[in-house]
Amino acid sequence: MKNSKLIFCALGLFFPGSGLNCFYLQGWKSFWAWVQLFALIGGVAGWTILKNAHFHSAPGWVLITFGFIAIEASWLTTIAFGLRPDEKWDAQFNPNIAEHQRTRSGWPAILTVIFSLVFGAGVMMTFLAVSFEQFFISQIHEARKLSQ
Repeated sequence: MKNSKLIFCALGLFFPGSGLNCFYLQGWKSFWAWVQLFALIGGVAGWTILKNAHFHSAPGWVLITFGFIAIEASWLTTIAFGLRPDEKWDAQFNPNIAEHQRTRSGWPAILTVIFSLVFGAGVMMTFLAVSFEQFFISQIHEARKLSQ
């Protein structure tokens, strides 16, 4: 069976952090797919903890950071593998295919790379802004406690 670069990139773009793109290439034995999936589940649990604790929970922040890293890693692999030349893709993931079946990814794969870059940068900036905001708010609360 031929592994499609476009399907790999689309799975990474539309289902970030789920590990589906890695499962597509390597099947159930993919270590990194399982790591991404469990990190994403931890991130969802961290978000639930943070919502219930009004964003004042260290374990919640740690777990949501794991989920964030899983999502960003998925978009980063989409960018890295999507920009890989088709010949290198075939050499690694389709070594035994005929010449007429070689990968010709074209613009659809490049569009997944572009959107992965846009979404990845947007989510990263949002995460950093919220994290710094919460950090400085906690510093203000601690300073108020000390001054009383």
